[in-house]
Amino acid sequence: MSKVYFKRVDNKDFKVLSDTALSLMETLIAREGHTFKGTVPIKVHFGEKGNDTYVPSTCYEGVIDYLKANEIPSAFIETNVLYRGARTTADSHKQIAKDHGFHQLPVIIADGEMGELFDEIEINKEFFKTCKIGKAFGDYKQFIVMSHFKGHGSAGFGGAMKQLAMGFAARGGKMAQHAGINPVVKASKCIACGLCIKKCDVDAITMEEKAFINHDKCVGCAGCIAVCPVGAIQSDWTGKNFKEKIAEYAYAAQLGKDNIYITYLINVTPECDCMGQHMHTVAEDIGVFVSKDPVAIDAACIDMLQKEAGEKLFDDGRASIRHAVKIGLGTDAYELIR
Repeated sequence: MSKVYFKRVDNKDFKVLSDTALSLMETLIAREGHTFKGTVPIKVHFGEKGNDTYVPSTCYEGVIDYLKANEIPSAFIETNVLYRGARTTADSHKQIAKDHGFHQLPVIIADGEMGELFDEIEINKEFFKTCKIGKAFGDYKQFIVMSHFKGHGSAGFGGAMKQLAMGFAARGGKMAQHAGINPVVKASKCIACGLCIKKCDVDAITMEEKAFINHDKCVGCAGCIAVCPVGAIQSDWTGKNFKEKIAEYAYAAQLGKDNIYITYLINVTPECDCMGQHMHTVAEDIGVFVSKDPVAIDAACIDMLQKEAGEKLFDDGRASIRHAVKIGLGTDAYELIR
């Protein structure tokens, strides 16, 4: 049984949320004997351009101040997104971080300028033998994984496991989870500029009247998606078992790491912070959770959310929890310490 520490914060006082995250982390450190060694990056989500319900940078400041006071080097760390948007490349991603107030620490984009840098992590599970994890994550043994618990159209919900799975994955790893292995060309949009051919390292793209991707050669790096100037190359979103694939990528992301997980159950929107628009909330704010177990903290969040909302919000996301328990990522049996 894993321990999950919780404190209620049911208002939008970001200073209180920051102080609460710090006090819960200090409680975990004291009770479970956690020690920090070397540089400890903070895994975050900067929020998509136009989104206003992501967890703001002020909620991280208590943890950041703790690291600075204890002379523990840190940085914000994140990966580029699969779709075309303000966080598609490292430069534009860092600009969004700055625009959204994440200036307290340096920013590391772990999978390179175009999402092309990754390590293959061997896991040998049901859906994946190996997983493409952003290369810079391999430089560190510990992370503070700070997540926003909310809904997600494909995953059911997003929390600590999704922050590991999609958040640590390089662009090709995101594609593997979402859609299988291959991007596709929308011929009606292709302008035959040839940038995708220059980007492809395995010669999987040829040009006739329009670009064509040979799926027998494609390795799913998704670099072509990033460089296409008109968005003609897209992911094939018809993949199956997305929720189970999240659990396996989360397993790969935390393999050999000693992480602390901090989750904010506030601003509970029906979709994730990748949506570049305002969204209305579907439940009241509840508070902050901290644990060493990403499965237990997600289970605690969904259990409390459903109990207090009086309805089975995001219940299909429990498929990720069940598969995570099955593969040994963590446990859904937890002790909630208020």
